[in-house]
Amino acid sequence: MTIQQLQYITAIDTHRHFARAAEACFVTQPTLSSMVKKLEEELGVVLFDRSKSPVVPTAEGAVLVEQARSVLKEVELLKEMADATRGEHAGELRIGMIPTLAPYLLPLFLGELLRKHPGLKVSVEELTTDTITDRLMHGQLDVGVLATPLGVAGLKEDPLFTERFLLYVSPEEGIGKKHYVLPSEIQADRLWLLEEGHCLRSQVLDLCELREQGRGPGRFAYVSGSIEALMRMVDTQGGLTVVPELATVGMGAGQRARLREFKAPVPVREIGLVTYRHSLKDRLQQVLREQVLAGVGPHLRRTRTARIMPVNA
Repeated sequence: MTIQQLQYITAIDTHRHFARAAEACFVTQPTLSSMVKKLEEELGVVLFDRSKSPVVPTAEGAVLVEQARSVLKEVELLKEMADATRGEHAGELRIGMIPTLAPYLLPLFLGELLRKHPGLKVSVEELTTDTITDRLMHGQLDVGVLATPLGVAGLKEDPLFTERFLLYVSPEEGIGKKHYVLPSEIQADRLWLLEEGHCLRSQVLDLCELREQGRGPGRFAYVSGSIEALMRMVDTQGGLTVVPELATVGMGAGQRARLREFKAPVPVREIGLVTYRHSLKDRLQQVLREQVLAGVGPHLRRTRTARIMPVNA
């Protein structure tokens, strides 16, 4: 039995497909299949029901695959402890980040993180809140960076910072002439929203009390998962959209002229690090935390009148 074989069977369980598991493990499918077969012969147990599509573990196999995950986590911990004795922060950190945060947050800390810790390998995926929490629970991610609080049993939340919500408004809009805007002044049929599944969409709906307003057709038929796309729609088609504060970093003078603030209490969202309660990569997560805070510090305005928006992923 080898660590490699344990990695193969957990990959099959994750992808429920031999070819995709082999691709994820960077080996050929015949190699992976042969190694899994040898492990089954050694254990005297059939781990997977190959007659079904997608492939599923047998009843006995499901128990052994979960134990394999536990063994692999302990192996990672052993490597991390060895790195710590040498004063290094090395290893792999798999991060899930919501799409309304990743494009704006990553440039503020990633380069410095990799420069300071050359032994650290970082992979980042843009995922919805539900997918991040699911992958954390199944050991497929080490940490999530997303809007909190979540209140999900089994997950540990570490608040990082809060960022304000601002309005990005076309000059043709009536409220575009105001510097401060009340949520109640926003017209539902003038607001561009993200597609379903984004927690920011739910926050905006609650903020502007649009769940109670009938949202008409037309504008809401446009589907986009990108804040940048919504701002372009405001530029070309009019209307307005709500953007988080970090999305305004690097804006030119023309775009900044279209930003409007909410009247106090200013709505904000809390961003936190979320991990599985039994995570084995505490040292690497602490390194990530420190670097994120150093990166965002110069770009966020502090406000005493802020209120935190509820998260609806």
